[in-house]
Amino acid sequence: MEWNQEQRVTLHGFNNLTKSLSFNMYDICYTRTKEEREAYIDYIDEQYNADRLTNILKNVADLIGAHVLNVAKQDYVPQGASVTILVSEGPIVEVPNESYEESPGPLPEAVVMGLDKSHITVHTYPEFHPNEGISTFRADIDVSTCGEISPLKALHYLIHSFETDVMTVDYRVRGFTRDIDGEKLFIDHEINSIQNYIPVEIKDMFDMIDVNIYQENIFHTKCKLKEFDLNNYLFGYSKDSLSAEEIEEITEKLQDEMDEIYYGKNINKLR
Repeated sequence: MEWNQEQRVTLHGFNNLTKSLSFNMYDICYTRTKEEREAYIDYIDEQYNADRLTNILKNVADLIGAHVLNVAKQDYVPQGASVTILVSEGPIVEVPNESYEESPGPLPEAVVMGLDKSHITVHTYPEFHPNEGISTFRADIDVSTCGEISPLKALHYLIHSFETDVMTVDYRVRGFTRDIDGEKLFIDHEINSIQNYIPVEIKDMFDMIDVNIYQENIFHTKCKLKEFDLNNYLFGYSKDSLSAEEIEEITEKLQDEMDEIYYGKNINKLR
């Protein structure tokens, strides 16, 4: 069904569809020793502390035209951080026609549209394997909106804000609103894939799989970085200091970790 601006303004009352975006990113590192592991966790805690995460979420609010009502943030001991922002309808600066189409959203230079009764949250989870030298940092971001625009317009900026090896993205439209004649509308925009909200240059960097339930307005995309350079996964040294056997072993462990996160299951080791 084709939606246009005229159809949107003939709703009966407020558009109370709830649109929820969950964006999960994973950064993976190989740490040979306890000291390296602790240094990596300290680095992650500094890079993604509550203050920086708050700035990222405030930029998300700006992108979707929302007004920040309240910010709650916390850095945890021994590691991790959380931020929750409550937002309400902000001033509508501009309503371009392309905002009704599947397309990547802007970076923070522009506000797209206003929306109502929303919240944005982020939680971080640094963790490590007990005996294989793998350290993994995960950030979970949720953008839940009530109004016309999809929070998927913030996805481009969120990907831009985090260094990630594996991403999973979930999007769901819940509830219903009514048109002026009282007919229920369970979605107010066309969508066939979350990938349509990711820029081409980013999609080219990742292998992607969609798992969608169209009749329920549930969409899921998972992404894994295509290129593998071991130097990007070593903390404080390069692969030049490793033997050929060490390079092979570490590469295998890192790629197994990424595959298990990407496919969502433990992979039996046949080696």
